[in-house]
Amino acid sequence: MASAATYKDRQLLAVIGDEDSVTGLLLAGIGHVTEGADAQRNFLVVDAKTETSQIEQAFQNFTQERKDIAVLLINQHIAERIRHSVDTFADPFPAVLEIPSKDHLYDPEKDSVLKRVRRLFGE
Repeated sequence: MASAATYKDRQLLAVIGDEDSVTGLLLAGIGHVTEGADAQRNFLVVDAKTETSQIEQAFQNFTQERKDIAVLLINQHIAERIRHSVDTFADPFPAVLEIPSKDHLYDPEKDSVLKRVRRLFGE
């Protein structure tokens, strides 16, 4: 069981997604920018010009470096670009959830969380 110190300061959602997904979530109120000279945002808008290394860096930042992120939402088609990192991330916090996008269908066979559940049940 995770100690209270592990999750008590984790209060934010983060998102790595296409413009429509990120815009919708920002309009819902999840946007946050940290204070200080090295201000960090809790979202990354990915388009056709975004390098895979930028996505990987944002994923590592949200999952390893930032201690205020409780849930990371990532469009499934973007998670495919960094599938190895998504599939090997096993920490309880932040929870990494793959979400569909307007232009890409959700495929439950690719979802890392559902893959883990299937392994637990021996499928």
